[in-house]
Amino acid sequence: MPRQSDRAQRKPGDPAAPRGVRLDLWLWAARFFKTRSLSRQAIETGKVEVDGQRTKASREVKPGDAMTIVRNDGTFAIEVVVVSDRRGPAAAAQALYRESEQSRLAREARRDELRAGRAGYRAPEGKPDKRARRLIRALGDLDAS
Repeated sequence: MPRQSDRAQRKPGDPAAPRGVRLDLWLWAARFFKTRSLSRQAIETGKVEVDGQRTKASREVKPGDAMTIVRNDGTFAIEVVVVSDRRGPAAAAQALYRESEQSRLAREARRDELRAGRAGYRAPEGKPDKRARRLIRALGDLDAS
């Protein structure tokens, strides 16, 4: 009787790796989401498309599948390269897929846009004084009262 299961001994990219894996499990292993339940929730709410169609969490992912994944930090347009059901380090997770150059540039442009929008903002150095508090109340700021 073996001490470890075959599943525990497989590594990503291993020829003995599975031919297909559940979509929610693959998204978790590729580190798009922190938990499988978060990946399942994203699939159910339509934030993940496989080959241009909404899908279910139980769909089998195979190498060559094209995906669109929408997260807070942008939209990823990727192609599945390797199928794995094990979550490994970030470098191994990035080897599971290939992101299109257009997708990467769009995400970087959005990140730069957000960074530029925050550049003019300066947080106050301290608490507002009595005069400033009165002005804040006069403007109708509900958080100030």
